[in-house]
Amino acid sequence: MMDLGIRGRHALVCGGSKGLGKAAATALAGEGADLTLVARTEAALEAAAAEIRAATGVSVAVVAADVTTAQGRAAVLAACPDPDILVTNPGVRQTPDDFRTLERAGWDAWMEAHFFSALELIRAVVPGMCERKFGRVVNISVSFIKFPQVNFGHSHAARLALAGAIGSMVRELVAHNVVINSVLPGFFDTEALQTNLHGHAARGNTTYEAIVADRLKSTPAGRFADPKECGDLIAFLCSAQNGYMTGQNIVNDGGVYQGLF
Repeated sequence: MMDLGIRGRHALVCGGSKGLGKAAATALAGEGADLTLVARTEAALEAAAAEIRAATGVSVAVVAADVTTAQGRAAVLAACPDPDILVTNPGVRQTPDDFRTLERAGWDAWMEAHFFSALELIRAVVPGMCERKFGRVVNISVSFIKFPQVNFGHSHAARLALAGAIGSMVRELVAHNVVINSVLPGFFDTEALQTNLHGHAARGNTTYEAIVADRLKSTPAGRFADPKECGDLIAFLCSAQNGYMTGQNIVNDGGVYQGLF
């Protein structure tokens, strides 16, 4: 079994109470990293923290805060100012909106959620990472930014803005053993996916089963992925071994995306 070399490191994981954020936190804890978990709901955070502590024995602190707000980010950074590892994940579910009717305030909200929330946390923690000569940042995005979907321009625009900003900064950081990458997950069997599938069924006047069959038909793997499969990928991207790959947007979607780049 590969030792990822992060035992005793400290990881700040956003959206860490459920879904892919929790899967990332669990995988990092399994490698011996101590954690600070962030999410909006304290009860869910405490439950996730207790589960991870019992399974791994690592130290797990929690911060109930909304990282899509300046106040929430300030609270998170006050509690965990110098992480070795940062996993950004705003925990805002992707919902469709017609660009013709979405007002400026709506666009601004999506930029705050999926661009500024991650960027401000990254800007705050990478100087310390550079000083300590170790830093790993992973942004949880979505595979659809590689092939944008109708009525999701607001979400794609914000996430692509983050990818562009990351691409411009990584070359200054990698010499200090600080790397930033993003994972672009497809259909992972999370609570968020189930909510979205039920929502699509209701909006399309069809059944949940029909929506699931349609999604699986378009997925070469023929299944929804276990969140652990994303968590383990994130843990590797945060490993001591991964000091050379940076600025990458890594699709993890069971073969849905057909492009080479």
